[in-house]
Amino acid sequence: MDWDWSLRVFDHVDVHASDFAESVRFYETVLAPLGIPRLAESEEWVCFTNLNVARSQPPTTGLHLCFFARSREAVDGFHTAGVAAGFRSNGEPGYRDYGLGYYAAYLLDPDGNNVEALYRDERNVGHGAEATLR
Repeated sequence: MDWDWSLRVFDHVDVHASDFAESVRFYETVLAPLGIPRLAESEEWVCFTNLNVARSQPPTTGLHLCFFARSREAVDGFHTAGVAAGFRSNGEPGYRDYGLGYYAAYLLDPDGNNVEALYRDERNVGHGAEATLR
């Protein structure tokens, strides 16, 4: 089946945080190298484009979030920024066996959710979508 990789498939994801301030610090730190800004906030939530960190219980656990990266350097920056800020690595930057051209790094957020940054190089089926993302 052919797929148009530039299409959005979800509008937003809410992550409930056990330690709201620490979770906001985590996402602000690691999403900056990917060019994902903090767009809006209230006392109860902070919006990072399509990701909302919410002051809500119980905390979200067992989640895997994968963020689009526009280059291998952005993936490296995501991981470096997170580790330098004291967050836990769950996989250093590098190519993975999931598919050709799959370059990723992983960090654990304060509630143990697996957060990934992924760049799909020219050997990967999703490569090139970044020019037409909408």
